[in-house]
Amino acid sequence: SALLEMPHRAMSSAATTPPSVDKVDGFSRKSVRKAKQKRSQSSSQFRSQGKPIELTPLPLLKDVPAPEQPELFLKKLQQCCTVFDFMDTLSDLKMKEYKRSTLNELVDYVTVSRGYLTEQAYPEVVKMVSYNIFRTLPPSDSNEFDPEEDEPTLEASWPHLQLVYEFFIRFLESQEFQPSIAKKYIDQKFVLQLLELFDSEDPRERDYLKTVLHRIYGKFLGLRAFIRKQINNIFLRFVYETEHFNGVAELLEILGSIINGFALPLKAEHKQFLVKVLIPLHTVRSLSLFHAQLAYCIVQFLEKDPALTEPVIRGLLKFWPKTCSQKEVMYLGELEEILDVIEPTQFVKIQEPLFKQISRCVSSPHFQVAERALYYWNNEYIMSLIEENSSIILPIMFASLYRISKEHWNPAIVALVYNVLKAFMEMNSTLFDELTATYKSDRQREKKKEKEREELWKKLGDLELKRGLRSDGIIPT
Repeated sequence: SALLEMPHRAMSSAATTPPSVDKVDGFSRKSVRKAKQKRSQSSSQFRSQGKPIELTPLPLLKDVPAPEQPELFLKKLQQCCTVFDFMDTLSDLKMKEYKRSTLNELVDYVTVSRGYLTEQAYPEVVKMVSYNIFRTLPPSDSNEFDPEEDEPTLEASWPHLQLVYEFFIRFLESQEFQPSIAKKYIDQKFVLQLLELFDSEDPRERDYLKTVLHRIYGKFLGLRAFIRKQINNIFLRFVYETEHFNGVAELLEILGSIINGFALPLKAEHKQFLVKVLIPLHTVRSLSLFHAQLAYCIVQFLEKDPALTEPVIRGLLKFWPKTCSQKEVMYLGELEEILDVIEPTQFVKIQEPLFKQISRCVSSPHFQVAERALYYWNNEYIMSLIEENSSIILPIMFASLYRISKEHWNPAIVALVYNVLKAFMEMNSTLFDELTATYKSDRQREKKKEKEREELWKKLGDLELKRGLRSDGIIPT
């Protein structure tokens, strides 16, 4: 499968950055809280208070003869199973530094050495990694933690944790690595514990986890279906139960490369995942945190199988946000990405419901929504599709566009609308003239009805006034 490479040393990547969309509500509930919470540190590691930890210093691997190195390697792995309390900044300082230097040495050793990966090394490596990374994650410092606004809780034990992740990635990438041996230890239970860690608030840890899981998916064919199923479960729980999980963007990034490697024709389970899981993910409040990765996954599916275009677009229209302009702008951006890869035969199937929604967006009083919808006419491919189907699309769009050109409060929107009307006129001048005439006659009919309604109300008002005066005896009956 064509798995995409993802650099694991970057602490944050452009791919995981959500598109910046201006905040719609300048007076949200967050504004009453302090502007920026203090960057806090926490540790999920726990150790009962007792005697200071003492590790017996071992010689450097490079200082012992090659035949003795595998055994010394195992001893160093066993030493690194010791976990320190990083919340107590003054305890075990010397031993913490010794473990850190040992981990550094192990990272370098697995990168350049050969012959160290004996069968006995596999359980010891997995044991050392498990002892260090698998733990109960600390609760968020705030019950109202907002990933968009609040600083994340950083893992205090990161000086050791980072090196453990680095070591494990080098181990998985080693030329001597044998999945047939490792699969006894890197099993379903290991993967489940790994996936739980994706809820870590620390973005540095999630970035490493993303690479680790990606490598495991690539190396262990027997775990692939299980990994996909468990990610599926995490997303369903996220959408329908908790609406809280920190690692959604990272898991979607992995899925993007997994989808890229799907064989054709697509299996029924993959199509079901798209419709039942990825589309409903659009409904959550925190969509902006992972929308870029979600949109990428959707487009990957459509490039694999264009026949999925109709259910995807109808799904987006079904879940279209009613009260959040920020999300509407995101939906419009994603729809444009879909339209960029749509086939003309698929476009015909969804053009009517699609342009009814675009017409509503163009009419939005929120100028960013209207502007984003009108930008579709700057896209050459979308313009070619509109031109081929102008006899259907123009009647849907015309009334909204003509009314906005006369009434919209924002001059920039009016200018964009004039450009769209001009483009439509050039596409199909006969239909344009017919619609203009029909629109004007309809407006005149509406104005006439309105005038008649006003006159009727005036007559009724006069009659009521006369009746009141008669009952008071001012006008004789």
